[in-house]
Formats: sequence, structure tokens, C-alpha cells
Amino acid sequence: MTGDAIFADLDRKRRALGMSYAALSKKSGVSLPTTKRILAGNGRPSFQHVIALAQTLGYAIKEIVPAEQLKQQQARLQARRLAGMVQATSALEAQGVDADTRAALENDAVHQLLTGSRRRLWGA
Repeated sequence: MTGDAIFADLDRKRRALGMSYAALSKKSGVSLPTTKRILAGNGRPSFQHVIALAQTLGYAIKEIVPAEQLKQQQARLQARRLAGMVQATSALEAQGVDADTRAALENDAVHQLLTGSRRRLWGA
């Protein structure tokens, strides 16, 4: 979920609760202008402000994902994307790869992403 989607979701929840911006601002301890700016998806809000608004609206952070797990998830996403590009290119050449080969490509890519450049891991 992107930041804009999160902020839009927070604003939908505020409206569903029938809570004014002023009431949300007061209950969360976030200034009214900042509350409005965040829920409109403008600016670069602080993490603390977003959490304060979310908690006031009934959301809670239940778990922080460990760094290694997050890196594994990112590597797997990148690997799937890369293997998909190989699959698509191979299919265009009438030499599509089977599911086992694709899985092997993904696993190799995960390993390379986790042991290689962080730029490749987190890049688009």
C-alpha cells in the first residue's frame, strides 16, 4: 500500500466515524493543519504524526517486520519480477521456460539479490 493510499484510507475511516478534522487533531495531538495535510496526501508527514492519527482512528501497529524478513520479501518480489521478464522474453522467442525452471531462476535471483548490491535489491 502506498503512502497516498494509506492517507486516503485514514481519511475514509475518519469520515466513516463521523469525526471532524478538529476532533481528530485534538484527540491525536497532531495540529489541525498537519492533520488536514496528511489526510489530503500532501507533504511528507513524520512517522509519529501518521501513527498518532492512525491510532486515534483505531488502527494499531501489531508487528514490526524484522529487517532480514523484509529483505527476503523484497528479494522475492524482485526475483519474481526478473523471472517474469525472462519468461516473457523467452515466450516471445517461442522458448518459454517451464515452472521448475522459473522457480530455479527466482531462487537464484533471490540469492544474488541478498548477497549483492543493495541498490539492486531496493531498486525498481
